[in-house]
Amino acid sequence: MKARVTVTLKTGILDPQGKAIEGALKSLGVDGVASVRQGKVFDIELAGADKAKAEAALKDAADRLLANTVIENYRVELLS
Repeated sequence: MKARVTVTLKTGILDPQGKAIEGALKSLGVDGVASVRQGKVFDIELAGADKAKAEAALKDAADRLLANTVIENYRVELLS
């Protein structure tokens, strides 16, 4: 089973890397960029077919390792 965990900064948390990307896009002439927030994506393959167990395991992994839940949110998607 394949899954994706997407981690992003919570609203209100400063994102200096996002600001740097925003400035770079504007300097490259990309029009219409209002703001940029950056994050992390983890593509994970799991053995087994139990979707409930997989989702629970991934949420536990995100809470304990993949995301700093004080300043970051995460989303778990089961892809197959």
